[in-house]
Amino acid sequence: MELNTFSMFYLIALFISLILVKFLVSRNKYKSLNFPPGRKGWPIIGETLDYLSTAYGGSPERFINDRMQEYASPVFKTSLFGETVVVFCGPAGNKFLFSNEGTLVTPWLPYSCKKILLSNPQASHNEDAKILRKHLQNFLKPEALYRYIGKMDFISKQHIKTHWANKKEVIVSPLAKIYTFALVCKSFLSIDDPVQVATLSAHFRVLLSGLVSVPIDLPGTKFNKAIKASNVIRKFLLEKIHERKVAMAENKVSTRQDILSHMLLTSDHDGKFMSEMDIVDKIIPMLVGAHDTTTATITFVIKYLAELPHIYNAVRKEQMEILESKKEGELLNSEDIQKMKYTWDVAREVMRLTPPAQGSFKEAIEDFTYEGFSIRKGWKLFASISSTHRDVKHFPDPEIFDPLRYEGSGPNPYTYIPFGGGPRMCPGIDYARLEILIFVHNLITNFKWEKIFPDEKLCYNPLPMPSKGLPIRLHPQYC
Repeated sequence: MELNTFSMFYLIALFISLILVKFLVSRNKYKSLNFPPGRKGWPIIGETLDYLSTAYGGSPERFINDRMQEYASPVFKTSLFGETVVVFCGPAGNKFLFSNEGTLVTPWLPYSCKKILLSNPQASHNEDAKILRKHLQNFLKPEALYRYIGKMDFISKQHIKTHWANKKEVIVSPLAKIYTFALVCKSFLSIDDPVQVATLSAHFRVLLSGLVSVPIDLPGTKFNKAIKASNVIRKFLLEKIHERKVAMAENKVSTRQDILSHMLLTSDHDGKFMSEMDIVDKIIPMLVGAHDTTTATITFVIKYLAELPHIYNAVRKEQMEILESKKEGELLNSEDIQKMKYTWDVAREVMRLTPPAQGSFKEAIEDFTYEGFSIRKGWKLFASISSTHRDVKHFPDPEIFDPLRYEGSGPNPYTYIPFGGGPRMCPGIDYARLEILIFVHNLITNFKWEKIFPDEKLCYNPLPMPSKGLPIRLHPQYC
């Protein structure tokens, strides 16, 4: 009995000793690592409030730039949304993150985004993201999109006629939202009922306002309102999926008419089809990306064209040449789009100066070293767009609006990244290009405009937007 008792105490002591040794070794190893400079800020919230205050103040890049200067380092550590975040700055950082996706890093969303956008925020969605990209790449490749150009042009013309014609003054941002959301609903889901589109768009506005917010789920908070809006959207989309399944079973719709039909009919390598909720979880982020980022870009294209008459004149000249080559009532086609080179360079310069997104989040899936700094597995990483887009080393006179930057080979690799890079390059780049070019064509061939508030401020919530929505005064231009 005494021997058994002694053995038990011996084993317990040995177990505790091993744990203690492991703790001490781990602590010493942790202390010896060279972590990026930075600070954690307040408990739990970290520096989130500092980041949000610069965003709401119209200068989210200041949060990044101030710390780059303070630490004199291309990489620094902070704490955002309850997570340790390492910010990578410059083309070398962009290249590292984009090139090591799937080996050292993987895409990541803040908890607030996952809670709002996904039905099961706790589950891993990396494989789902790959499936979604596959669907989008097949549906949104240029040759597949060409057949939609005429439809997009028709919708754009109807939008201009309904919301812009015979108006002396308009507010650009809400009208751009109406256009982009009507287009994405028609192109992706074949929804063209204006009442349904308007109702759905209103819910998406609430959803978007809570995406980058403090994740406190209490009545009245942006986060709580966004969750409720996402639930309404999810219910609506489930009903649409059920209706589409019935229509397809009765051969009432084309099996190739939009991305919803494509998702319903495509199986994985095991022959398994996506569930209705899986499809909804993929459609909601897709609608957010296709709708709001393009809205921001269109709004700022109109802003810069109002501020820069010589740029307006050059774009109008290009678009009028295309219009004058068309027959009465003839819609745009792929050849016309290819002629809009200068207009697209203008849009690219807009996205350099006012990118729709400030960067992209990743998560470290392995411990690794970058620039002599140790990065821990599980830490969140952020590829900063502003650190290169306004860097004089990559863009001479970076504050000057100059579409000619994109002549020839254009910017150096990994310096211009409004659509991301590497294997995660935004699959919707060609769709966004069509949305923007077709809208600008129909607007600039009909109007000239001026800003009503010349000094209107800029704010981010979470996307950039003029604080008053960009009110403008319209002046009809006749062919």
